[in-house]
Amino acid sequence: MAAPISRGGPEPGAAPYGNFPNYSRFHPPEGRISLLPQGLLRSLFPAATRPLLGLDVGCNSGELSVALYQHLLGLQDSSSSPEPPGADKELKLLCCDIDPELIRRAQQSSPFPASISFASLDIMDPGAREPFLSSFLQRFGRSSFDIGFCMSVTMWIHLNHGDRGLLDFLALLASLCTFLLVEPQPWRCYRAAARRLRRLGRDDFEHFRSLRINGDMAESVTRILTQECAMELVRSFGSTSWDRSLLLFRSTAARPQGSD
Repeated sequence: MAAPISRGGPEPGAAPYGNFPNYSRFHPPEGRISLLPQGLLRSLFPAATRPLLGLDVGCNSGELSVALYQHLLGLQDSSSSPEPPGADKELKLLCCDIDPELIRRAQQSSPFPASISFASLDIMDPGAREPFLSSFLQRFGRSSFDIGFCMSVTMWIHLNHGDRGLLDFLALLASLCTFLLVEPQPWRCYRAAARRLRRLGRDDFEHFRSLRINGDMAESVTRILTQECAMELVRSFGSTSWDRSLLLFRSTAARPQGSD
């Protein structure tokens, strides 16, 4: 998640919606990609013959989105492998972020404009979200996405929209996606984000001191998705070097894999 920034960008550390303009420099995509197995798409959707649809929420300036796309389709390994792990799959990836400047940068640098779409969207605004996502899905005759990505976004939703906002956000993603890959920020990151704002003389996050969902956030996100959102935990891919878990969930609704 991110928020609009000024022409020159925010002050260092002053990114109350996660809109760090150089995010990939201190949390590079390789730190997540290296944890994901080759052939993941093929194993999740072995029978899919139509294009798979992906949703990346809070994509920042798109570096991780592009890296995920390349990894899932095996494009980085195509020179050394006669058949890359995702060679028989087609993926259309919709990436959104609330910050139009970050989206502009993503659009300008995207190496796969025909397959990866970047758009400025406040995912928590139903009036903007519902027609936008419906329009994208209808282009493919679909009503949901095959796989969603929520990479270090849950904290920003939680801090800015409170416990109810986090619950609604996770329920939304669960309703939209058959599979969901989540990287929740741990509670220490909440405290660090609040400290950064205080050091800059900014107002504290409105909901920070009233959050009842706290502590082990990976466990909390797992509990919410599995107990309240009709999903099951398929696999934990371990933790990044900055100590964030990568968790893969699957909808328990009766939807065949690779079909709508």
